[in-house]
Amino acid sequence: MDKNQRIVFMGTPEFAAHILEGLIINGYNIVAVVTQPDKAFGRKKELRPCECKAMALKYDLPVLTPIKIRYEYEEVLSYEPDLIITAAYGQILPKEVLDYPKYKCINTHGSLLPKYRGGAPIQRCLISGEKETGMTIMYMNEKMDEGDILYQKTLPIDIHDTNATLFKKLSDMGLEMLLEFLPELFTGNINPVKQNHEEATYSYNLKKEDEFISFDKDVLRVYNHIRGLLDNPGAFFILNGKKYKIIEAFYEECEVSEPNKFIGLKNNYLEISCLNGYIQIYKIQPEGKNIMDAKSFYNGNGRNLVGLYPETKIV
Repeated sequence: MDKNQRIVFMGTPEFAAHILEGLIINGYNIVAVVTQPDKAFGRKKELRPCECKAMALKYDLPVLTPIKIRYEYEEVLSYEPDLIITAAYGQILPKEVLDYPKYKCINTHGSLLPKYRGGAPIQRCLISGEKETGMTIMYMNEKMDEGDILYQKTLPIDIHDTNATLFKKLSDMGLEMLLEFLPELFTGNINPVKQNHEEATYSYNLKKEDEFISFDKDVLRVYNHIRGLLDNPGAFFILNGKKYKIIEAFYEECEVSEPNKFIGLKNNYLEISCLNGYIQIYKIQPEGKNIMDAKSFYNGNGRNLVGLYPETKIV
């Protein structure tokens, strides 16, 4: 199959960087990479490139970082793409870009569209307690994830899956699907399917308040909320006025006499009661301190928190 078609790739996080590298390694002609502008990190506010930009630079590819591609698209089109592929890019493309490539613009989206349209499909499906998810390759249009479906695969969600592990699985699947699908696209052997918009659900980007964990609910609901945020952006709770970030956790369903209480250390994990069970925290990061295992935390300040009740809302 001829791989000389000129491809512009658009993406931002590690999810996209992995797909980009796979396309490069498999010989596809990536002529430019479009990512989000560098962001400031840490207390010193040092500018750092996103993972996708770093990957592009590794392979000496031209990188474009328009602040708003809706108004800054001319340089993208100057690379004369035959196809544009996006993966977690983070901006909606204007009509001028969508209409340019011979093979149009396609997106790799981490859900079974039309379910979980939007910017946080992987996190939201975990938080909602879904048993399966998947990847969708779709044509792009001027609306959010509403284009015709070109290729779709399903992936079961393991009870131990977190945001981090599911991102990796779906990134692997997205690359595999593109390698299977692109030859079909270039030969015209495709059968686009329109989405059923009546079945659509939405997964809007996470806000800071979404990262807050309250333990006064069903334990499985609490666990799903936690694992939907690990390890990025993270999940935290507030106990005795201090913030604690959960790094690693699981759950146990059983009868509980009193929910929303810090029980203490048990079998090398911290235990917090919920409705119908306990959250088990194996690693934790107290505010302003390093990550530590449950036993180290408990032997330090943790034993002084036994019997206290975590906050049920952010004040």
